[in-house]
This record gives sequence, structure tokens and C-alpha cells, in this order.
Amino acid sequence: MAAKKVTVVIAQSPGKNPVKRNVEESIAATLLLDPQVDVSLVPHLYDLTPDHTGMLFLKSVRGDMIILSWLFPRAARWILDRNAVKGHEGVSLLKPAADDDEDEDDPDPESPPERPNALGAWDLPNRKIYCLDLHDHAAPQVYLDEIRRIVQECSVQTVDLLGWINGSPAPEQLQRYLNPVGMSPAGNGADTSAAAPVAPSTASVADETTRRRWYPVIDYSRCTNCMECIDFCLFGVYGVDNADRILVEQQDNCKKGCPACSRVCPENAIIFPEHKTPAIAGSEVGTAAGLKIDLSKLFGAPSALEQAVLERDVELVADGRQAVGMSVGIPKRRSNAPQTHDALDDLMDGLDTLDL
Repeated sequence: MAAKKVTVVIAQSPGKNPVKRNVEESIAATLLLDPQVDVSLVPHLYDLTPDHTGMLFLKSVRGDMIILSWLFPRAARWILDRNAVKGHEGVSLLKPAADDDEDEDDPDPESPPERPNALGAWDLPNRKIYCLDLHDHAAPQVYLDEIRRIVQECSVQTVDLLGWINGSPAPEQLQRYLNPVGMSPAGNGADTSAAAPVAPSTASVADETTRRRWYPVIDYSRCTNCMECIDFCLFGVYGVDNADRILVEQQDNCKKGCPACSRVCPENAIIFPEHKTPAIAGSEVGTAAGLKIDLSKLFGAPSALEQAVLERDVELVADGRQAVGMSVGIPKRRSNAPQTHDALDDLMDGLDTLDL
């Protein structure tokens, strides 16, 4: 019987920030010496295409998995789900450093239940996926402690990669994972494979470079299939599947930097993981519900809906089309509805409209 291990995947930052690289390599180097885990590195999760070696590897993992990325956990989870890397949400006890002094009376937070009217994730296998945000703490030890805690509650049976991988990867793609290269604790490329093997870093898959991407990710734990996004978007990004469930059908049709459909979603179910506004980028919804303020009145800024219409019109004009304003894709029941953004999100949206 194969040894039981937990797969830890570090999704690297899309840039070459040395501080971020140091965090990634420090975590990986320490985990190399841990017999209870298998550690691998893949490129930035949001930038992976379905047929990229990194995504094929993620699809190959059968048991419980811990994902460390530079993304909000909600964003990471639903990026994986859209690529058929599915599992029940594993609950992490990590909180952002700024929240460490808050909620001290609640040491064992539980995953929020899915909304009764939401579509929810489909066809989940009997395993958990834990998503940790590398933005939350500067010290690698914090993540190592949480990984070891999670490992203790996981029971994973490792399987042959070829018996589980989805799709038909090229032989050279599989070879990189069937014959992993060593990585030194210092991250300098020295061979340590005799002591502890690890899947290759991005340097070992240099022929499969990733490009920066921009597309919406649907959080099905919140999505109610209201179809407001498909009515509002005029660029052919959204479609429906055979069960009439909304999906992102043509993600490369999305206009880079435009989050308009996320602003009009009544359930905050549309995520743009690289957006600077936390609620749009995938932060947990409702964490500052008691602090909602109307900054549009304070700054003279448009509402979230008006901002979305402006963003859409800019992209329509850039495509050589006519601006449509409020005349298309705006349900009457939503035209005057308050937007679900917390105080920080409203502040950032308001500042965006100022010419500073």
C-alpha cells in the first residue's frame, strides 16, 4: 500500500518579486523534508490554461490538497472548480494578519453554508481542497504550521498519476512529473533529489510559459442563475450549459481590466481575481456589513451600477460599437437597487472616479 501523503501545491506569483519568491521557496524547501507531504510548484493559478502541464498536474491529484496562492481563497477555489479540479471546501484556521486580534472568541470558524437558492458546485469527489492566501502573512512559518495542522486531519491515499490524470497530455508533459527534479532548500537548483524529491518549479517548464489573463470566475455557492450577467455583458463571454446553468463560455472575449458584470451581479458571485477591489477580487462577502456607507454622495461618484454601465460603454466604443448606457441589459428591479459592497470597496470605487 502506498504511503499516505497530502499534496501541497504552491502557485507562484505572476511576477518576479523577490520577496514573494523567497516565501514560496522557503515553504517548499521545508516541506521537501516532510515525509507526510508531496510538494509541487505551478505557475500563477489564474493564468493557467486547461491544457497547461500545471493544470494537468492539479487534475491528476486525487486526494486532499492544500493550495497556496497569491489569491483570495474564494477566488482560488472557483478557479480550480471551473477547471474540473473539484472537492469540498477545506476550512483553514488562518486569518489575515490584520484580523489576528479580532474574533478571539471564535477559535474554530466553520465554513459558511451555501446559500439555499444558489446553484452550488456539482459532482464533488470525496476529498477536500484547502486554499491559503499567501498575502495574509509575511512569515513562511505561519503557513507551515497550518499545513501541518491540516495534514493531521487529512487521510489521503496516493495513487498512480497515470490512473487519475484527465485529458490526453503529451508524453513530455507527463515526463516532467513522473521524473521530478530536486530543489535545494536554498532554492538555488542544487540536486537534493536523493533526499526528498519535488515536482519541478516553473523553471523546469520554461517551454510552457503563461501569459497574464483576465476573465470572470463564477462562485456557484452564491450564483442563483439569475442570468443578469449574460443580459448585461455584450461581448459574448457568458453562455449556458446543457442544464441551463450559467457559465463563462468564451473567457478570452472578456475585456482586460473591465469588471462591469461583477458590479451588476446581485449576489457578488462573479470574481475577477486580479482586480484591486477586494469584493470583486474574491474576498469573503459581508465581512463589513455593519460599515456600509454611500460614498457616491460623499465624492459625487457613480453608483456601482452606473460605474458598470460606464465601463461597458468604454469597451463598446473601443470595439467600434455604439454606447448603450442604461438601455440594454439593466433589469428594472435592479436599476435602483443598492449594491452589495462593503465600506472599503465603496471607498476604492469612489477614489477611482477622482482625477487625482
